[in-house]
Amino acid sequence: MDLTRRDMLGIVAKTGLAGVALGSGIAQAAEAPLSSLEPDGAKTLKELTKALAKAPRRRDFKEVPMILTKEDEWDHEALTILMKYKGKVKQVWDNTDISGPWLNLMRNSMNAQIWSFKHPDFLCVSATHGPAHLALYDQYLWDKYQLSKLTGDKFKENTFLKVPAAAHADPKNFEDEEGVFSPADNSIASLQARGAVFLACHNAIFEISHMLNKKGVNPDKLSVPQMVAEFTNHLIPGVILTPGIVATLPELGVHGFQYAK
Repeated sequence: MDLTRRDMLGIVAKTGLAGVALGSGIAQAAEAPLSSLEPDGAKTLKELTKALAKAPRRRDFKEVPMILTKEDEWDHEALTILMKYKGKVKQVWDNTDISGPWLNLMRNSMNAQIWSFKHPDFLCVSATHGPAHLALYDQYLWDKYQLSKLTGDKFKENTFLKVPAAAHADPKNFEDEEGVFSPADNSIASLQARGAVFLACHNAIFEISHMLNKKGVNPDKLSVPQMVAEFTNHLIPGVILTPGIVATLPELGVHGFQYAK
């Protein structure tokens, strides 16, 4: 069946489908999504994952303003489900440094909560903004807008989307020093498969669009609202778009999320 890019965006928006990359104009198959790595006994966490997968993600914008004022301009349904999570322990990481140990710290936190403190329903959330937000755009956008240059060419491509060999190790052996729960696998895909949730920031999207437009890095000569729409439409599958991370953090705090930086 031939599917247009818009068709696939609709599928991703309705299902939270992972493993889909958006190429120039058409959808292209990517590596198959990882199977669930959520721990045994994580009934509440698994229920959340299923609910978030069903929650819509709008990725068909034509123009997006600087300040969002309508709930359908961000992933309101998914964010509401997340905030109402009934798990006992939930943590939100304020992640801004793309070259820092942010994914490693999330992995370590999940490991200790699950196996040391015996909280299988522990929820780990990445409140992603600043330079770290670059990790949440697909490779098509990295190529089109030369996003590697914004990392000082430290990252030639979006390596955060790559699934390492460790991701396919036996998850029953959680003490495997080269396994899926080890430093050998600090990938976004594996953390998502474990139940971690990544939040995206509209303000970060607007700021990068505005900055690139001023620098003339705008191959299609789009307006800033059109560029914001394109960047929004090319967020990787599974993430939840917020109207702004720094404003969403207090909301999460009100709902019992513990802050970590």
